[in-house]
Amino acid sequence: MPNPLDAAAVRAWCGLALEALGRERERIDAINVYPVADGDTGTNLYLTLESAARAVEAAFDGHASAGTAPGLADAIGAMAHGALIGARGNSGTIVAQLLRGMTEVLAADAATADAGRAAEALRRALRRAAASTYEAVAHPVEGTVLTVATAAADAAERAAGTGGAAQVARAAHEGARSALRATPGQLAVLGRAGVVDAGGCGLVALLGALADALSGETSVTPVAVRADAPLPEAAGCEAATRAAADGCHNPDGPAFEVIYLLEAGDDAVARLRTRLDGLGDSLVVVGGDGLWNVHVHVDDAGAAVEAGIEAGRPYRIRITHFGGATRGKEPAMAARAVVAVVPGAGLAGLCSEVGATPVAVRPGEPPASGELVQAIRQAHAREVMLLPNDPELRHTAAAAAEQARTEGVRVALIPTRSAVQGIAALAVHEPGRSFDEDVVAMTSAAGATRYAELAVAERQSWTMAGVCQAGDVLGLIDGDVAVIGSDLTVTATTVLDRMLSAGGEMVTLVLGAQAPPSLAERLERHVHERHLAVDTVVYDGGQHGAPLLIGVE
Repeated sequence: MPNPLDAAAVRAWCGLALEALGRERERIDAINVYPVADGDTGTNLYLTLESAARAVEAAFDGHASAGTAPGLADAIGAMAHGALIGARGNSGTIVAQLLRGMTEVLAADAATADAGRAAEALRRALRRAAASTYEAVAHPVEGTVLTVATAAADAAERAAGTGGAAQVARAAHEGARSALRATPGQLAVLGRAGVVDAGGCGLVALLGALADALSGETSVTPVAVRADAPLPEAAGCEAATRAAADGCHNPDGPAFEVIYLLEAGDDAVARLRTRLDGLGDSLVVVGGDGLWNVHVHVDDAGAAVEAGIEAGRPYRIRITHFGGATRGKEPAMAARAVVAVVPGAGLAGLCSEVGATPVAVRPGEPPASGELVQAIRQAHAREVMLLPNDPELRHTAAAAAEQARTEGVRVALIPTRSAVQGIAALAVHEPGRSFDEDVVAMTSAAGATRYAELAVAERQSWTMAGVCQAGDVLGLIDGDVAVIGSDLTVTATTVLDRMLSAGGEMVTLVLGAQAPPSLAERLERHVHERHLAVDTVVYDGGQHGAPLLIGVE
């Protein structure tokens, strides 16, 4: 019996979509030849929907604790927001926009208990979803997920008036499947490789899950990865991977994929689109209401991040190297790489400059183990050093390292408890020596670095240094509150003097986004006057929450 289009249906849709993408993930990864043959479209779509499903579950939990039940607008809104903040890769970002487009219609027409009205609402939602994906992509290309989304909307429109929402969803799924089979004839790189569009495959799986959720009937037919017929599981992956290598796309294209969330206004984002479009290709900017997900392929990753800083507040910055001249082929496995969790855009850029893969986060939004596993995969290395740079992430990082080891990657977890310890470890990283020697050197450098952080108290509370009031400046040394003050600079100099009283040769200062412009100069002068043999280095970290990080080696 068909199910109503309500919050429960959205929850079921998320669960079925995750199951479908979990089954199809490796096959979709294997046929990923456009826009870059980097073999991760299936994985990116799965992680995007995983974030969406977590957000929907959180919405249900929140309503349950309040003794209420979520409505359709609550559930579909949570799904779209979860996809937006967790979107991965080109296709994941587009799917996030597709869900946002559906939300614009379904949230406005939440009274869908009537079958006919629900069907009409879903038809309009799918049409808006398809249109919104074209709006998000700087240079739309046919034969991709965009074409498949449009075909799904066309089929849904033809089915409207002939049945309920379940029939509309099933028609959209069938229309998407037909369009997917035609993509090799629309996009030359797919035709040469003999495969269909990978992003379109993911959308077909997503729409199939929607149809199953509304109809109450589960189908597990594999998505066809070729224009003529589905390939067997193992043979399909092997053949498609060979095709991806032969049908590579634009090997001289940009070397980096840059993705970040951005808090910014509409006008600033419009200017950002223009600037990023001039820097690279595959530009997709999705979102609205002050929160955006930005995706672009560029040669200058730092410039793409700087453009985001000028537009607003970028965070969760992910920079992936395609392998330069090998772009478009299966990424070559490097001998060794470093993956580092960092608290701000500036440190993310610093890590990229020295060849590390950054995972940028905001306070209160720690990365999940799956996010760290994905970063390890994107490093494309046989041996990886993982720097969590936060004591609260030690278990998450350990779980990620263990998962990566089951996939054949040798991972060493460097026990860095602060970003300044991570900087010290990166400074001595030397790929030319043995893995074990490199691990020992990086661990020793991190352990020899004392770390401190300045923060502003949000409320009255007891600390190791006494009672603090809201607005007090707190100086934390090695994780414990050691100084309570009223002035940021004065508190910072007190913290520095305490740390240097035990000796030190190098002071590292990492400035936060809210740090006063004169802070670095005043602290450098203080160190030079009071501690003559100590050198100082300053970085613009761009982190939020902590106006200053200090390291003493």
